[in-house]
Amino acid sequence: MIHDDPLIQFFGYTHLPPDLQEVSEHFHALAMTIVRLLPRNAERTVALRKLLEAKDCAVRARVWRDPADPKTPDHRPTQVIR
Repeated sequence: MIHDDPLIQFFGYTHLPPDLQEVSEHFHALAMTIVRLLPRNAERTVALRKLLEAKDCAVRARVWRDPADPKTPDHRPTQVIR
């Protein structure tokens, strides 16, 4: 299948750990459906960009932990990005 939109690259999920793949794969599927069903135009681009923003929020929700609550599981080490 040919992906006719460069934004599709940001919906990849196979490089992620399994718990994040579980979240991201649904967004990938919807992005592919949008590209398949809708003509390429400014509105489709906006739809993909907003979906990408939603995917990023969902992934962050999966890794989020409440530092004030010691019972909140730490899914992965905290990293400082410089």
